Amino acid sequence: MNSNYFNSNLNRAETAKLVVSAIQRVIGDLPAGLHEPRFAGNEWHYVKECLDTTFVSSVGKFVDRFESEVAAYTGARHVVAVVNGTAALHIALRLAGVQPGDEVLTPALSFVATANAVSYCGATPHFVDCDESNLGMCPVAVRDHLRSIGELRQGVCFNRITGRRISAMVPMHTFGHPADMNGLLSVAHDFSLQLIEDAAESLGSKYHGCHTGTFGVMGTLSFNGNKTITTGGGGAILTNDEELARRAKHITTTAKLPHRWAYEHDEIGYNYRMPNINAALGCAQLEQIQVFLQAKRSLFSSYAEAFSNIPCMSLLNEPDGCSSNFWLQTLRLEEADASLRETILMTANDAGYSARPVWSLMHNLKHFEDCPRSPLPLAESLECRLINIPSSVTLAARCGIDHNHLDLG
Repeated sequence: MNSNYFNSNLNRAETAKLVVSAIQRVIGDLPAGLHEPRFAGNEWHYVKECLDTTFVSSVGKFVDRFESEVAAYTGARHVVAVVNGTAALHIALRLAGVQPGDEVLTPALSFVATANAVSYCGATPHFVDCDESNLGMCPVAVRDHLRSIGELRQGVCFNRITGRRISAMVPMHTFGHPADMNGLLSVAHDFSLQLIEDAAESLGSKYHGCHTGTFGVMGTLSFNGNKTITTGGGGAILTNDEELARRAKHITTTAKLPHRWAYEHDEIGYNYRMPNINAALGCAQLEQIQVFLQAKRSLFSSYAEAFSNIPCMSLLNEPDGCSSNFWLQTLRLEEADASLRETILMTANDAGYSARPVWSLMHNLKHFEDCPRSPLPLAESLECRLINIPSSVTLAARCGIDHNHLDLG
């Protein structure tokens, strides 16, 4: 059924009620947050061990264990745990050679942390367009843009308009759906750019069989309270380069030289290391990740069925050849029906179902409005058409189809 025909027969309020009814059929009529953590494993036991031993800060066995287990899970050779995902991005950019005065290609459609981390390095975010199918940085659009404004000088990419070096690109795996890494790696190679993955939202997602965050020179993760697994606050740097990992651990630990008692520091460092008590929480959460991912995939399937008869929108699915963690379930309105978004958001939240729009595009934020950018037709269109709906792991237990075989209580 054509969505224009559909909306000629149903007003906005009636369409919004259909959306709320679809959510209700899947998760029931109890209020639901957007994405809440679940603590049902060894969290209490491991955190209590930290309290009992007094190892609650950045020294303790759980930090080393968490780094080792995240490495084993993702396939990265080295993992350095830090205080949050933004700190991970900051250090990764610095170690990749981003200098003050550089430009770094980042998505216009992204959480603000991506652009903030570039700014921490004294560099300038350069915003580029996204791909409709996965919401990530679009390699075709980026290549066309660099052909238009970029210039290679002795193997270094410069912006002909601003005169600044373009040193890196930071694709982000939006809502856990992998970006087109083959296409983006090709662009990075052809224009001599360092590629750092913002995989903050995509723990558990794979691109053609390999975990996100392991394709670029470095990748970064977030373990914020709203992520697939949480350490409360926390993040990590992933890399296959032993020297980069050593440097990351050194400068995130205030660049302190090893010594039994002396405090010697050989460069400016950062107090970015993850505390042991947070890592303890992460170890317990990581033990449950396969159940969490199964639950979120089951929730997606139930939502997909519930929304299948509302033709003015679709539920964002994983890209071809990829396995998404379905971190945030995402409705995508048709362009002709973008005006429905605010009514749907209001109706869903009034009914007790937390729903939110996508982030404001980065160049629309006052402090980034003068940054360079490519044409952004898809990002500007999608900004008005995306809605995240309740996505917590525990919601799968409300789905009649799935709760019998998921150990979610």
